[in-house]
Amino acid sequence: MRFEFDAPLWRWEARTADWYFVTVPAELGGDIAELPRMRRGFGAVKVEATIGVTRWRTSIFPQREIPGVGQEYVLPVKKEVRVAEGLEPEADVRVVIDLVLP
Repeated sequence: MRFEFDAPLWRWEARTADWYFVTVPAELGGDIAELPRMRRGFGAVKVEATIGVTRWRTSIFPQREIPGVGQEYVLPVKKEVRVAEGLEPEADVRVVIDLVLP
């Protein structure tokens, strides 16, 4: 199943490193959360993500549930992808995620 959306790239500052994410909109996340699949640690969902021409396999992780709207997930965006696509924090990003179902 494929999901496409636009969202800003944001940075989370950790003690040892910065992490970069894009938030999957709650409306789409609600659909993702309802799909039958094998449960993984932390509620992770395996996906193949595409930004620009860069495609990679990763997981999305539940962030928060918005009552009446759905479940937000976060997609980690690794440095290789950010460099290849010239992404900066707060830049709007077009994302395609394909769920990897068992």
